[in-house]
Amino acid sequence: MELTDLVLDVDQHIEIKAPIEQVYEKMIHRLSDGCVMPDKKPFPLTLEAYPGGRWFRDLGDGAGHLWGLVQVIKPPTLIEIQGPLFMSYPASGHFAVRFAEIDGGTKVSLRHRVLGMIEQDHREGVHHGWQTFLDDLQELCK
Repeated sequence: MELTDLVLDVDQHIEIKAPIEQVYEKMIHRLSDGCVMPDKKPFPLTLEAYPGGRWFRDLGDGAGHLWGLVQVIKPPTLIEIQGPLFMSYPASGHFAVRFAEIDGGTKVSLRHRVLGMIEQDHREGVHHGWQTFLDDLQELCK
């Protein structure tokens, strides 16, 4: 096994014609109650938006999935989450979204890095999934 087999690095950017505060609020919504799958099927998560807060999926009756813990949060410019996210196997990830004011709107920079035994379907689908996530955020901000 090569080191490259154990690493995943997604780095995507989008410019949205909306104020930074609005984009940030819509992103937080999209990471929680407004979360949907790429096929638009609802996939609600809970995000405790403070340092050390959990990002998780509650299935009820004490069942669920911990996606990560809020490592850094600086509204409206940054959120970082450390954890496996959707990977239920030996992997550790870091997810960061940065927001910067630009002429006419906001630049959103998304970075998702993972070290671990990454399954092939995740490796193949994660770039498309995050791009869909950013495209949906752009639509929410119109």
